[in-house]
Amino acid sequence: MDERQALIAFGALSQETRLRLLRLLVVAGPDGIAAGSLAEQVEVSPSNVSFHLKELERAGLVSTRRDARSIVYSAEYEALSGLIRFLMEDCCSGRPEICAPALASPCCQPGEGTRQ
Repeated sequence: MDERQALIAFGALSQETRLRLLRLLVVAGPDGIAAGSLAEQVEVSPSNVSFHLKELERAGLVSTRRDARSIVYSAEYEALSGLIRFLMEDCCSGRPEICAPALASPCCQPGEGTRQ
């Protein structure tokens, strides 16, 4: 990920509703969540959710697919990994042991990373 892409991604994430939506999608996994369900979960109107999801999609952080009459959104895990790598690539002036705890954190363990 280059700096321009990182700035677009961070810009998209700098809004509360968009950050909440992305966190829900990360928790949902590759199956994603329908837009209507996302609207209910974040307690905003469907048109508001649609606006925010389009910003996340423009930033490359989410993708969409049609499932019958619903539009289902999913987190783009490769883009999220790229964003984390962008932040950590020059970690700690050549002292990777400082960053090791953050990088070794088991983000996909049951019960981990699900703070709301």
